[in-house]
Amino acid sequence: MDLIDMPPLTSRFDVEAPIVASARFAIGDVVRHRMFDIRGVIFDVDPVFANSDEWYDAIPEQIRPAKDQPFYHLLAENAESSYVAYVSQQNLLPDDSDEPVDHPALAGLFTGYEDGRYLLRREHRH
Repeated sequence: MDLIDMPPLTSRFDVEAPIVASARFAIGDVVRHRMFDIRGVIFDVDPVFANSDEWYDAIPEQIRPAKDQPFYHLLAENAESSYVAYVSQQNLLPDDSDEPVDHPALAGLFTGYEDGRYLLRREHRH
């Protein structure tokens, strides 16, 4: 077999990476949901969908977001409760109300609220 006839070498690292979109929001930003009465503070960002298929499939198909976009972890609140939410970029808008978010976990992750955003504690920075 000539060198020209040999198949290309492959390795365990020959994996096609997903296309990554640019994140519109940053940790500490206050955002609101485009369709639901939810607002919150971003505390983590996944460059593409990184939750379970079960979670994704539970979203009604007609409003199910694409997986190839940033997804944000929020310390979220609505009129009834505070919780952690996982929301696609396409469903978030900046919250310009200048109202602080009332979530019990805020003090553990952020030091304060300044110029419309929360300041991440030093020990949580990379």
